[in-house]
Amino acid sequence: MFYRDGYRTVGIDTLLTEADLAKMTLYNHFSSKDDLIIAVIKKRSEEVLAGLAEAVKKAGRSPESRLLAVFDWLKILFARADFNGCAFIRALSEFPEPTHRVHQAAWSHKQSVRKMLLRLASEAGAKDAAALADSLRLLIDGALVAAHATGSTKPARVARGAAATLLKQSRRAAKN
Repeated sequence: MFYRDGYRTVGIDTLLTEADLAKMTLYNHFSSKDDLIIAVIKKRSEEVLAGLAEAVKKAGRSPESRLLAVFDWLKILFARADFNGCAFIRALSEFPEPTHRVHQAAWSHKQSVRKMLLRLASEAGAKDAAALADSLRLLIDGALVAAHATGSTKPARVARGAAATLLKQSRRAAKN
């Protein structure tokens, strides 16, 4: 429900009704709505990171294929009937204060994706793997927003093409 309708929009009473839970049961597990949201974000992060890791693994041994598999995975994500944008971008926008625990949980996921991209960029021979990882993360976030806005998988293809170009340029620079 948070993913579909928004973290701030969904109230505790709505959650309890949808989940057919007693308020006491919910509060025995989570001391606040923010704690529940953070648990949801962490669970979603685990799922996304596992999906990305599996896509990278299935891409084989080629470092370039492994890096670009991230964008192939996005295309699959965007085609899902339940795709509703990025749960983490939504959390960051609904909780814009950088010190808020929900904001920090969502940003932590984004940092985990960057760390994975940094490793893949390094393995692929990028001259400045950190800069490439930052650029790729921006491509991913832009593709997530565009896919949500348009209901199309095209942003994944466009971002993949841009990622391939950036990787080639970075490799070329590394050779010079």
